[in-house]
Amino acid sequence: MKSLFASAACILAALICSVSTAAELETSTPLVQAYTPGLGEFMSAIQVRHAKLWFAGKGKNWPLAAFELDELKEAFEDAAKYQPEFKGKPIAKIIEPMTAEPVAQLEKAIEAKDSVRFMRAYDSLSHACTTCHQATDHGFISIQRPTFPPLTNQRFSLGRQP
Repeated sequence: MKSLFASAACILAALICSVSTAAELETSTPLVQAYTPGLGEFMSAIQVRHAKLWFAGKGKNWPLAAFELDELKEAFEDAAKYQPEFKGKPIAKIIEPMTAEPVAQLEKAIEAKDSVRFMRAYDSLSHACTTCHQATDHGFISIQRPTFPPLTNQRFSLGRQP
């Protein structure tokens, strides 16, 4: 019982020290600037979401497709918000105008559960991404339909599978 009490006392003391140290840091030194992901980190996340969106639509898993499209839109917004300019290029002013129409068409195709419209809208979004890359001097990055799922531990179609 004494060792249990001693252990609890040590843990409590450590917590008090860490809280007071954090408070001292906040008042005695300037706050450290929060980490902001670079544009490459945002684009890598967008690329994965883009691929997952394809396989969800291809598998007619419309709830997953809607989810991935929503995540993709959020990632576009975050890239524009946190990296509004990149190497002199106005990212925030380019992303939304280039992706708005293809995203809207994808939303309609997903809502209608229409595979043909989905494929056309998906290709339109891929083209918009490639056009954006060209406009920002990254034309060597060309976006297309993925040929293999980015993750093998997720099912992209609905229904039971062995």
